[in-house]
Amino acid sequence: MKPAAFTYHRPASLDEALALLADLGPEAKALAGGQSLAPMLNMRLASPAHLVDLNDLTEFGRIRDDGHGLEVGALVRHHQLATSAQVRARCPLLALLAQTIGHYAIRQRGTLGGSLAHADPAAQLVLAAITLDARLTLVRRGGRRVLAARDFFQSAMTTALAPDELLLSVRFPCAAQNEAAALRLFNRRHGDFALVSVATTVTLDGGQVSRLRLGVGGVAPVPLRLDELTSAFEQQRPDAAWVLALAEAVAAAVQPEDDPRVPAAYRRELTRTLTERAVSDALDKMETQAA
Repeated sequence: MKPAAFTYHRPASLDEALALLADLGPEAKALAGGQSLAPMLNMRLASPAHLVDLNDLTEFGRIRDDGHGLEVGALVRHHQLATSAQVRARCPLLALLAQTIGHYAIRQRGTLGGSLAHADPAAQLVLAAITLDARLTLVRRGGRRVLAARDFFQSAMTTALAPDELLLSVRFPCAAQNEAAALRLFNRRHGDFALVSVATTVTLDGGQVSRLRLGVGGVAPVPLRLDELTSAFEQQRPDAAWVLALAEAVAAAVQPEDDPRVPAAYRRELTRTLTERAVSDALDKMETQAA
């Protein structure tokens, strides 16, 4: 199929883009990499009267390290996140997640901002933002605001982004010392969205877990960050029994919807297995770093 007719706009500055969105209202859609929007246009799941192409706003395709976090522009491509030495060193979980997105061609075009604005509950960068408690800067003509990821994502394919707003940048925290990150996901075919994905960071201090982050994608309309659950496993020595108990607790905590193609019990079992493997991977990395 082909998209319905639309008027194409290519602003040369952020001010021009925001003016277009303010003047055109809900009939306008912002276009970045097009890896989510273009298929929706072709299938006529979206039929905006106006497309506002942001690709000339190249200043928002940069990554900046302020010493405490990475400020990632909304037009940074998945490939940049996956291959940047800076991202790998300072926020390794973000790089790990970006490496698993789709196929090479998709990673070359897809953008951080486009993925987060689309808000697919199985998307890797949505999981990254939730797990790492990222801060998202939204801008409109005349003002801006900053939202935590948990407040930005409201439901499947639904965010707090207003029609006249753009996602400008995302701030991810840098990894702490003695922290290791790991990711495990399961998909039926390479390049597909994962049925379940588990992302984690583990920080050790004196042989005990001083901080544990854990996010689960594919089991709810928005990826879950299980802070209350993981806090109960902190200040303990992470032996094999600890890992198994954590995996069982995470599996019991998720409530995936039942689907004839992917039963809830299957997703829950995947959650248990992937949690065990992801956390074990992170602990193995810590041992390797210490050796």
